[in-house]
Amino acid sequence: MGSSEPKSMGRREALIRGGAALGGLATLGVTARAEAAPAKLKWDHEADVVCIGSGAAACSAAVTAVSRGARVIVVEKLPLTGGTTSKSGGVAWIPNNVFLRQRGIQDEKADCLRYMARYSSPRDYVPDSPTLGLPPEDYRRLEAYYDNASPAVEHLEKVGAVRFQEFKLPNIDRIATDYADHLPENKVPRGRALESTGGLPLQGGRTLANGMIDWLRGKGAPVLVEHAVTRVIKDGDRVVGVEALHGDRTVRIRARRGVVFGTGGYAHGVDLIKRYQPGLYGSCATLGSTGDFIAIAEEAGARMGVLSNAFRTQVVLEEAIANRALAMCAFQIPGDSMVVVNRLGKRVVNEKLNYQDRTPSHFIWEAVGKEFPAYVQFMVFDERSMDAFGGAFPIPADRRNSRFVIQGAGFEELAEAIQTRLAKIAAHTGGVRLAPDFAATLRDTVGRFNGFARAGRDLDFDRGRTAYDVDWHEMSSPLRAGTAQPRNPMPNLTMHPIADTGPYYAVILGPGALDTCSGPMVNEHAQVLDARGKPIPGLYGAGNCISAPTRAAYFGAGATIGPALTFGYLAALHAVAGGGKA
Repeated sequence: MGSSEPKSMGRREALIRGGAALGGLATLGVTARAEAAPAKLKWDHEADVVCIGSGAAACSAAVTAVSRGARVIVVEKLPLTGGTTSKSGGVAWIPNNVFLRQRGIQDEKADCLRYMARYSSPRDYVPDSPTLGLPPEDYRRLEAYYDNASPAVEHLEKVGAVRFQEFKLPNIDRIATDYADHLPENKVPRGRALESTGGLPLQGGRTLANGMIDWLRGKGAPVLVEHAVTRVIKDGDRVVGVEALHGDRTVRIRARRGVVFGTGGYAHGVDLIKRYQPGLYGSCATLGSTGDFIAIAEEAGARMGVLSNAFRTQVVLEEAIANRALAMCAFQIPGDSMVVVNRLGKRVVNEKLNYQDRTPSHFIWEAVGKEFPAYVQFMVFDERSMDAFGGAFPIPADRRNSRFVIQGAGFEELAEAIQTRLAKIAAHTGGVRLAPDFAATLRDTVGRFNGFARAGRDLDFDRGRTAYDVDWHEMSSPLRAGTAQPRNPMPNLTMHPIADTGPYYAVILGPGALDTCSGPMVNEHAQVLDARGKPIPGLYGAGNCISAPTRAAYFGAGATIGPALTFGYLAALHAVAGGGKA
């Protein structure tokens, strides 16, 4: 039952870099079937709990199960462990955490649940309802998150698998604010985000993932890499194991108490994207995020949640078209003398809004013209932002290394250059073109924005009004060493007048995602539910492979990893306690 290690660096590099490997990975699990267990089925490996994936969700489950005395096997389809967690900042959004309590801050359950319910389900939210207006099962999932998030990370720390500290924003050394700090329901807008210690700022994901994998290996838990799970095996209604492909060999792995899936979303599952997403050009998710669990769970009789949800971010469109597996996404839009406009030349959103809530502006429907005029957007900035904030993605540190930056001496020349680029990628955008009066409208847009910048108030989108806008702008837009530009002297730090004369620059932006957060429904124990809403014995899910208990809300930094750790923990507790015993 030892670990299966990668066979060659060439294959590892191909999987990581994408290319032809992506198409093959995207098909895994599409034709998966739940297989009934014959009376004398031969098992290649056996354990109490089998955890599929090796990121935050699966590893949290695996560590928790091992610490409770269970035998565990971790199964990962890629040659490298860590999943998308290893590419992340390693931040987890943990309400009522120990650091808040140590500072005497009470993150009251009723208040926090109102914040989560208001943000995740605004159409359902009723503050004086016993379930806050949410369906009871949705309320129980949010309640389970609040009740167990801090115990989960405290347990992981107690057994020595991870360590966390309060997340402070790099460059400004300030405790991170939530992404909706301004909502009246948010009574504790700072301090819920924790980061894994031992890594570089905003790069702690590998430390988090590797720490749990190393802990598991140290406890003798096998980690089987290059094992692509294609189906679950059932004995009657109960899931008792999985079947995986390892090279050309079929491997059967028995799970006496439960199988926990933590395999990520489908940000690189092109067929699923075409079927369910309004637009998703690229992602920072690992290439393993191809949505395998959707087909596997469907064949096992699972009930699907909303399949169109995603944790969204903008991407540099030309870069994503060249390779959808991205090293960096446009999480924060840097610069102060900068606007983002649609094909008409008009602003469409607060450019400093968090990525999850900013990206849906691409899907605003214009009923008369029967189009999405902001489906492709353009980040427009001047020489000040190029000089002052060079190196803050997507502004290049060296303007000579600006493959995706478009330049024009004036707005007319910039518009012509943008249209030339759009023509080259027309096959990927539905033939998006700039409006004939784009340059003139852009000039008017910039003039209006400049008035707001001088006055300190954005009357169109309230840019810079919230603590989030200001803090995360300062974090993501530090003045470049050696710049000739001064710190913004305007009354609103996020806005500076754009120069009256060029050169002007533009970057084409498109809709992307960290990953999707869609899949089968789970209950408050992380049990996967069947078509009638009843648990499928022995089958669990956590992380981005399930229909997110938080829906598509991004409460604050770490809003993916926090629920992943928590529901992985819950899955293991339930399985080890006998909830999925075979």
